[in-house]
Amino acid sequence: MGCIYRPKERSIWMVKYRSLDGRIRYESSKSTKKEVAKRLLRDRDHASDQGVLVTPDVGKLTFGESVKLLVDYHVARDRDTKKLEARIAKHLTSYFGVNRMMTTINGAAVMAYVAKRKTDERVFPARTKKRRSGIVTIPERRQLTANATINRELAWLKHMFTLAIRSGKLLTRPHIELLPEHNARQGFFEPEQLQAVLRHLPEDVRPVVEFAAITGWRVKSEVLTREWRHVDFQAGEIRLDRYEAKNKEPRTFVMTRDLRTLLERQHAEHERLKKKGHVCPFVFFRLVALGRKGPLRPKPIKTITKAFRTACLKAGCPGRILHDLRRTAVRRFVRNGIPERVAMQLSGHKTRSVFERYNIVSDGDLRDAAARLDAVAIR
Repeated sequence: MGCIYRPKERSIWMVKYRSLDGRIRYESSKSTKKEVAKRLLRDRDHASDQGVLVTPDVGKLTFGESVKLLVDYHVARDRDTKKLEARIAKHLTSYFGVNRMMTTINGAAVMAYVAKRKTDERVFPARTKKRRSGIVTIPERRQLTANATINRELAWLKHMFTLAIRSGKLLTRPHIELLPEHNARQGFFEPEQLQAVLRHLPEDVRPVVEFAAITGWRVKSEVLTREWRHVDFQAGEIRLDRYEAKNKEPRTFVMTRDLRTLLERQHAEHERLKKKGHVCPFVFFRLVALGRKGPLRPKPIKTITKAFRTACLKAGCPGRILHDLRRTAVRRFVRNGIPERVAMQLSGHKTRSVFERYNIVSDGDLRDAAARLDAVAIR
């Protein structure tokens, strides 16, 4: 496949080999030792045996160039890269450096980066907040970097190595082990808790929460974006288009009795406003006055976070978030005997590992299991 040689009046050994494209290539070993040149030639031969097009540029990728590969990958998939670039520049690039060669980043270097990030503190400055009781001063707070935050950065670093190997700029990558995470949320609503929250919600927000609790769909991206063109009363279905879903797969939810009643009630209000000349294509909307004494017109709901948080506080369920409705629905699917594969299709989960995080076992489930065991006599 090639040979090594040392030009006259020079001490640096050179490598000559034929790449997969048939071209004869010359590469400097950058060493005066013959064994280094032999090792380089063996590496090039091995890469050719694996079907990798080897050029003298292999292994000369810098960290800054690999960041560009990652950003271009996300841009090609129509993903927002603003936060990605900012976080990489603040942490990864500031530590490794723009001009550092990727081949010098080994397992030890990654472990040193993790150790450094574990000691970093995030400072929340003191601030004042206006409340009904008056102005309250919130003191300064410091928080160490969480394992989940470090893992996201390590995942980006791993992807950078993967993209570099795919593009033929690197041949190997170091082993990067992620840190253990124990921050998965476990919140969900029992039926009586959900009813208490619904009683404290505004009338125009209540249908949104009911829909999310029935279907398990994501509130912001999959519930509030529903339009009447997605609802088919004749077929008894409500659809989610391919490019609206997080996993880029279309989804269909067959209407239950409660869901049909909810949608028919929303549609009746939609038709009433339509006769008055106010057309709103969205399923969930609120009536907003134009001016202080202007007529009420429908406007799509953008967010219900504040109203939901207030309702949870009044219902005795503080700290709950909208995503807990998704866990509530998944848990209800499984408890009602729906096969897990079907439940995953209804909720839009692609992997079983993530689905299991939503299928939460409560104390009530354990008590039900004990009651069933008591009903079976042991012989």
